[in-house]
Amino acid sequence: MHSKEELCKKNTALYPEIGECGLDIAVEFDTPKKTWIVDLKKGGHELKHHLEIPDADACMEGKQCVSLGLEIAQLKKNIEGQQF
Repeated sequence: MHSKEELCKKNTALYPEIGECGLDIAVEFDTPKKTWIVDLKKGGHELKHHLEIPDADACMEGKQCVSLGLEIAQLKKNIEGQQF
């Protein structure tokens, strides 16, 4: 399994617009649920995304980061006032 720092750096490399690790994005592993929690904050907006281990592994291997990418796109729309 990857570290939270590795996962955070991968996400900020793929989506630089989300900001910096430790400031705008935090990654923690929820041991009881066995899932990664990716917490995105921009301005007054916050989004928590649950990233399953297989999805995190696929993202780290450069295969896909689709679910997180969709969540980031939604957060960007919310920030820009385009909520649906």
